[in-house]
Amino acid sequence: MPTGLMYVTIYVTDQDRALEFYTEGLGLEKRLDFPGPDGRFLTVGIPGSPVEIILWSHAAAAGQPGGTAVPGPLVLECEDLRKDFDVMRRRGVVFEESAPVDYPFGVRVEAVDPDGNRISLRQRRKP
Repeated sequence: MPTGLMYVTIYVTDQDRALEFYTEGLGLEKRLDFPGPDGRFLTVGIPGSPVEIILWSHAAAAGQPGGTAVPGPLVLECEDLRKDFDVMRRRGVVFEESAPVDYPFGVRVEAVDPDGNRISLRQRRKP
């Protein structure tokens, strides 16, 4: 039986540009980066978390049988979203809202990476 989430895939047009966005913009860390038989295998992750995000090339996806790259959502959890929002905005991250928004489940704000992938940043409501 599955015991946890290992990878999430984000399709990108330029892996180096994506790596810069996810590490320098969002503050994630680079984990793996090596050439593979199907293309460059590049991952990033949240420090201290075992889950890795694969920054997979559109070109590599297009080479797969039936492969089409569709931008998808990614949800990242934050401890202090408002503080993180300010830091990320100073780093050049573009957000869809002018500030994080309160919801019944907590706080949320949406960012978009250079390839149009949506990143939802969330903070759980504390009891």
